[in-house]
Amino acid sequence: MAARYGIVTEADVYGVPVGALRAMAKKIGRNHALAQQLWASGVYDARMLATMVGDPAQVTPTEMDRWAKDFDNWAIVDTACFHYWDRTPHAFSQIEKWAKAKDEFIKRAAFALLASCALHKQGTEEQFMRSLELIERHARDPRNFVKKSVNWALRAIGGAKNPQLRAAAREVAERLSASDDATERWVGRDAMKAFSKAK
Repeated sequence: MAARYGIVTEADVYGVPVGALRAMAKKIGRNHALAQQLWASGVYDARMLATMVGDPAQVTPTEMDRWAKDFDNWAIVDTACFHYWDRTPHAFSQIEKWAKAKDEFIKRAAFALLASCALHKQGTEEQFMRSLELIERHARDPRNFVKKSVNWALRAIGGAKNPQLRAAAREVAERLSASDDATERWVGRDAMKAFSKAK
């Protein structure tokens, strides 16, 4: 696939616009068996559609791990997390597991999923507080798709209406901003910039 929007994949690509895929997904509705078949095809467009029609109530951690091993670009990662996996009961256990992954896109999935959970209010205050510790532990990873997802997760939690979460996220951002590590500083300062605009 051409490196349009930074999306590079080894999968076959038909070039179906995302809007058309969403329209198809709306007509299909949730169909977990079809989602499995679409993913197994190995075609990028089909896999994007799979993330839109899979049933969060039926997905298992094993299935999530299997799909995650196929990740090779940020778009499929973010779509799976934002439109599908953040609605599963396994989200936070997968976040903690994938955060330890060596693979760049699986690790991105951990923090993209965390950001999605925060934005869609899928989680408890306690879960997000623990996740801030996870963000701080992994904010030093300099890989582009990881650091951007770590930053996204921090901004998402810091944008919550919950005052305790907002304050805790800002404290993390301030500590990272003062770090002697360039990646941590970028994560923290970019989050602080977003928080200041949201006031």
